[in-house]
Amino acid sequence: MKKKRFAGLFGRVFARRADAQRPRGGALPARSVAYSTSPLLASKTPPWRSKFIVGLVAASFIVLLGRALYIQVLGNAFFQRQGEIRFARNIDLPASRGRILDRNGQILAVSVPSPSIWAIPKDLDADRNQRRQLARALGMTSAELDERLQRHPSFVWLRRQVDEQVGRDVAALGLKGVHQEREYKRKYPEGEAAAHVVGSTNADERGQEGVEFAHERALSGNDGKRRVIKDARGRVVEDIGESVQPVDGRDLRLTIDSKIQFFAYQRVRDAVTENRATSGSVVVLDAQSGGVLAMANYPSFVPEQRGGTVLSARRNLALVDTAEPGSTMKPFIAALALESGRFRPTEVLATPRQLFITGLPITDEHSLPMMTVEQIVQRSSNVGTAKMAMTMPAREIWDFYTRVGFGQKPPIDFPGRETGRLRGWQSWRPIDQATVGFGYGVSVSLMQLAQAYTIFAREGDMVPISLVLPEDGKPAAPPAAQQIVSAQTARAVRKMLAMVTQPGGTALKAQVPGYSVAGKTGTSRKWLKHEKRYASDRHRGWFVGLAPADKPRIVVAVMIDEPKAGKYFGGDVAAPVFSQVVQQTLRTLGVPPDLDVKSSVNAKALPAVAESF
Repeated sequence: MKKKRFAGLFGRVFARRADAQRPRGGALPARSVAYSTSPLLASKTPPWRSKFIVGLVAASFIVLLGRALYIQVLGNAFFQRQGEIRFARNIDLPASRGRILDRNGQILAVSVPSPSIWAIPKDLDADRNQRRQLARALGMTSAELDERLQRHPSFVWLRRQVDEQVGRDVAALGLKGVHQEREYKRKYPEGEAAAHVVGSTNADERGQEGVEFAHERALSGNDGKRRVIKDARGRVVEDIGESVQPVDGRDLRLTIDSKIQFFAYQRVRDAVTENRATSGSVVVLDAQSGGVLAMANYPSFVPEQRGGTVLSARRNLALVDTAEPGSTMKPFIAALALESGRFRPTEVLATPRQLFITGLPITDEHSLPMMTVEQIVQRSSNVGTAKMAMTMPAREIWDFYTRVGFGQKPPIDFPGRETGRLRGWQSWRPIDQATVGFGYGVSVSLMQLAQAYTIFAREGDMVPISLVLPEDGKPAAPPAAQQIVSAQTARAVRKMLAMVTQPGGTALKAQVPGYSVAGKTGTSRKWLKHEKRYASDRHRGWFVGLAPADKPRIVVAVMIDEPKAGKYFGGDVAAPVFSQVVQQTLRTLGVPPDLDVKSSVNAKALPAVAESF
């Protein structure tokens, strides 16, 4: 009861105070309310602060606007260049490599489209079975495929220039991260028969040997370019700039006859195999134009197979290798002796079995006590040749050898041509002057020897040899000939060379049924460089000849290196190759026979005279 009274009294006191403070209108007075006791929150915001924030925001917008202006207008070139670096790409438009043709338009080398398989390993999505299928399609093992993919995570060539069927098999797998690019692959229809002439290219179709290398600029042409934008997945979005169209390489037409080339290769291959020789070479020249009709070597290689070939098999032995040619040099001494007027074809010389010059012996294998100049060439007499050589100044012999091309590179554009070795005449000893007459102390290539013999196939003059026809493919105009000896001398030596292939000569096996031939055998011992002596059991057999003998159309040179089947004379190992090649070549060229077939066959069966070397 007391509590109720106290509360009522307290309430009336407060009510009176409130009424006293109420204004006359009955409204309550306004008063501030404290929302927080924190001095920071309770304090008023300074006026400058809000102005600073507004100014800062405005300045930021101005900076951003200026930056946008710089990027879009002032610095546009820089940023555009940076964008192109990241997304713009140059796509090469490859030019088609020019074809290589023979003199009749037959293809010796041509480029065909061929897919190349590449991958981005990090994008490759394939299970073990799919990888196994991919490896099988590419012709490799699963381990080889895995190793290649792990080695290059960003990009890797899996197989370049594969067959079309391989490309279709890979595409059928539909693997993500495996792509194809269309390239060109070089094909060689004549294969190893013409490999040393045509040469080969690498995976990028750049010439490595032969005509492919010598005429790289003309054959390759000029690649084009296409500027494009690619997205992150490598897809072309758009072209930018102007495209440069490719200019295809031009075709080359050679003087080579593919039929003659193939037959020459077959014959030298068979001869090397039959005689168990190390190697062999054949050169066929057109005596009228100087064009190379064939240049074959064995061993050979397949141009399309870039790996697994012995490097020595890629050497064009007819141009790259030089050697002492033996008795094939004797006709040049005879020609010089006749041209100088010191001797006549029928002049007789004493030819003992052995001749000593400064105490060193020169020996004949089979000799007569007296022989004419014609018989010296026919029977290949070292003694007779040495006697003629010793009657002439050393410089005169050297000049004559130089004029026919010895000691100089053959005048054709071909890699690896050798000059051979022809020492200056000032360093010749008397024995040197004698031995260079029958092929020792001088080294030549088979091509040089064939070229030199053209002076006997022609009227004493010599035309430069050639391998490439003019751009129109037509035979070039006859080149300017250099007169070496008189026509009378050339015909006289040609008669001697014809006697070599007839009874009493050293090359009866060189005879050709239906055709008259002329030529000279040569046999030389090989020089052992490290032992500084001539080997007694290592030889080279040579034969160089003309056909038909009366009006020569071709010159054929043959060399067989190190025959080991028991025969090594040039008349036994090289002359038969000459006979076979001449017969096929003259038929291919449409040259009619000029002899009775029966008589030539009977003469061929007679034994030949042993050659001195």
